[in-house]
Amino acid sequence: MKGHILIIDDEDQLRKLLSRLLGLEGYTMHEAANIRAAMKILEKEEISVVLSDVKLPDGNGVELVQTIHARYPEVETIVLTAYGNIADGVQAIKNGAFDYITKGDDNNRILPLVSKAMDKAALQFRIRDLEKKISGKYNFDNILGTSPEINAAIELARKVAPSDMTVLLLGETGSGKEVFAQAIHAASQRRQQPFVAVNCSAIGKDILESELFGHIAGAFTGAVKDKKGFFEEARGGTIFLDEIGEMPIELQAKLLRVLEAQEFYRVGEPKPTKTDVRVIAATNRHLEQEIAAGHFREDLFYRLSVFQIALPSLNERKKDIPLLAQWFIQQFSPKMNKRITGMTPAFLLALQQHSWKGNIRELRNVIERAAILTDTDILDVPALPFDFQQGGEDSPSSLRLADMEKRHIIKVLAHVKGNKTRAAELMDIGLTTLYNKIKEYNITAS
Repeated sequence: MKGHILIIDDEDQLRKLLSRLLGLEGYTMHEAANIRAAMKILEKEEISVVLSDVKLPDGNGVELVQTIHARYPEVETIVLTAYGNIADGVQAIKNGAFDYITKGDDNNRILPLVSKAMDKAALQFRIRDLEKKISGKYNFDNILGTSPEINAAIELARKVAPSDMTVLLLGETGSGKEVFAQAIHAASQRRQQPFVAVNCSAIGKDILESELFGHIAGAFTGAVKDKKGFFEEARGGTIFLDEIGEMPIELQAKLLRVLEAQEFYRVGEPKPTKTDVRVIAATNRHLEQEIAAGHFREDLFYRLSVFQIALPSLNERKKDIPLLAQWFIQQFSPKMNKRITGMTPAFLLALQQHSWKGNIRELRNVIERAAILTDTDILDVPALPFDFQQGGEDSPSSLRLADMEKRHIIKVLAHVKGNKTRAAELMDIGLTTLYNKIKEYNITAS
């Protein structure tokens, strides 16, 4: 079926005629003789296009357009006007109608008009569904954990989200700062506008200003045309400045201007550009120490830290490890065409006894790696990295260590299709170490 159409008209003959005509085009048809019946249908069915007469027994079709547009913004309305009464059609369009058509017009005009309205409605429904999907993905309910530490952070984030207040997220690398930033954005009034994430430590100091604020043509060698910066891309929405402690001090004054005056200067441009953006910043550094060392501006710190949220490390919320690990298993299992259902008690105990320097990100990598290696439906200790496993130098398992290590490297390299950088990341070793191991074990890897 091509979509649902509702015809509202108290003239039975005309309503039936239109319903038959459009039904032959593959549309699912609904009929109503008055506004009351029409509203009941709109509540129950996902109508895409409404064709409504102006004069109805219990109201005015032009005013009905406004009601439908307010309650069901994705639905497109076409008004059927009396011959020569253009004023009704014009007012209907002002109220939000897609278009109007005069009763008695050639049916050849109705069909393309309905088709265009249906296409527009379909696009609006897709946008609505996408927004729901994005909002659902990043809402607070999807931040996993039941420990008091994570619940306290979530509660603070929920309270600040609806405001436009600047937020500073504090926490170790891998503790979920970007996930929190996205959840705050998704719960804010800006959720339908862009969310732009910038890692200040990942962009070279010489180009960071241009990336943040943009530049005009001729501003420097290679600037052949105007370029928007991240602050312009985020207009109306939220910009997330991760690793803010890495920002060069000469740029910090320019960021301060954005926070204080909502304006900035593109590189090479003498006049300021206005912006409307919410700033969420994050750092794993102690900014007070950076201030004392002369690496961070004190005035910027006070502007950023109006509302601070400290995210607990994974070591501070080990109670949440079983829940997080199980969630990662559910994510990776289908991707690898496996049916992994859980973990052995020994596997889980090893996770809980580990010191998680990389926090949730490290746990994710460990579970992904274990899922690659396991040949059973339960994750067990042998699938863990060697530093998780029990046994000293004289244990039987240590006698087979080299063979285990070689098999492990081969299996991980096969999984990542020879991507050595990704393989080293999954195994939590340096890239140079991996190359040395490949050479030592004479592993042929593409």
